[in-house]
Amino acid sequence: MKFSIVSDSSCDIPPELIQRWGIHIVPFYVSFDGETYRREGRDISAEEFYQTLVDRPGCYPKTSMPTLYDYGAAFSGPVKKGLPVLCLCLNAAFSGACQTAANAAALMQEEFPGSKIHVMDSQLVTVLQGLLVHQAVRLRDQNLTLEEAVPRLEALRETGRIFFTTNDLDYLSHGGRIGKAAAATGTVLQLKPMIEYRDCGLHSAGLVRGRKKSLQRCLELFREYVEREHIDLSDYTVTTGYGYDHAEYAAFNEQAAALLRDLGHTWERMGDFHISVTIGVHTGPHPIGIGLLRRA
Repeated sequence: MKFSIVSDSSCDIPPELIQRWGIHIVPFYVSFDGETYRREGRDISAEEFYQTLVDRPGCYPKTSMPTLYDYGAAFSGPVKKGLPVLCLCLNAAFSGACQTAANAAALMQEEFPGSKIHVMDSQLVTVLQGLLVHQAVRLRDQNLTLEEAVPRLEALRETGRIFFTTNDLDYLSHGGRIGKAAAATGTVLQLKPMIEYRDCGLHSAGLVRGRKKSLQRCLELFREYVEREHIDLSDYTVTTGYGYDHAEYAAFNEQAAALLRDLGHTWERMGDFHISVTIGVHTGPHPIGIGLLRRA
């Protein structure tokens, strides 16, 4: 292994894959009362986070980014072993975590002159960030150096897309993503927002009436994108992500698998990706969607 990999908990990677891939995850923090902050994936699991949202309707949690100490602790182990470090951070447009990681890297390099720590803005969020980490793992395991891996990973960032929806407009309204009047009207009409992640940002992909239709529309948007861009799915990794309802997620995965078969692709799922608190605080307990990223 020629370099070590660090990321933050916004990448949604399941715990079993974190262990299998041999990577270090720095936690974001979440608070339900504005005072007590718990570390995502350590003090509070994804299941506990979404269960709390379901049990406490009208509660709007807040997140806080990892600290200098958190990143420093993640960097110190490999640095002391003489290993270069690659740190893949949440889209810098969404959080100051990337800058905090860069500051921690600078401090570490002052303490350990000659150490190599490359902090990369993934320009991605949630499962796409996780897929970029997966590509970093693949390159590391192919025995590439840090210098060889970085440009190949940078070239992948613009290939990421997510198509997702959520069931509750109140959280989007509370976060300022949509107006209160629009949220109230949408709730009465059972309108569900369709959201696409591309070009480093979240974009509206329309409204659909009813949860079932919105889930179908996610997959339709995915198909339309693949066919419009003439994408060869054998060059990509596809994954799905969700919040609270695992039964709904399982059914969605079955539909996604059928769609991929129809597109001539055999889907090898990596695991169940829980959408992180950094997105969940804005979507509420029921985000669900599908994403893809080109392989290195």
